[in-house]
Amino acid sequence: MSRHQPLSKAAATMAALMCSPFAIAEMAPLDDAGMAEVSGRGGIYLSGDISINELGGPIQNDYFGRCDEQDKKCGARLAYQLKEGGGWMVLDEIRGMFAFEGLTLRVRSIDSGFGGDGELFNRDVIELGLPDTVRFNDVQFKIAASNTPRPTDPGFMQTDIFAVEMQGDVLMQGNLLVFPEGTP
Repeated sequence: MSRHQPLSKAAATMAALMCSPFAIAEMAPLDDAGMAEVSGRGGIYLSGDISINELGGPIQNDYFGRCDEQDKKCGARLAYQLKEGGGWMVLDEIRGMFAFEGLTLRVRSIDSGFGGDGELFNRDVIELGLPDTVRFNDVQFKIAASNTPRPTDPGFMQTDIFAVEMQGDVLMQGNLLVFPEGTP
């Protein structure tokens, strides 16, 4: 018999005692009366670390490749068209890592303020509460104009406007309000 057995039995017994209250717990639906007693804040609180194509994307062809290849592009690509039939604005070669804590998302009612326009608006908006600090680590991307959304499309031409590299902390404060368009 090993001299380690008594310790492992004690650890197993301790783990079983600590977990037993959770083993019998179950989820149960709340009725309207039960929900009325629950208080809290509406919305979502997000924190996270996001890495985007630190080494390059999975696509490898004449245009895209690994980040260590000098003649190839690497990273994610986001193309958007500002008007139908117009050219494309592009965020290209997006890569790096950023972390944030405290981004909030909620619905807010605008029925006053805004120089008197809030009362006329009298509708809900989406409010993005900016986190206090966003940390950037080797974040890089290019802003460009293109005639097609994808570099693999026939006749593709792109003009890089400028490149961005970010490192360190950015302090953010305030809220971003997203106003719905159209009639309710």
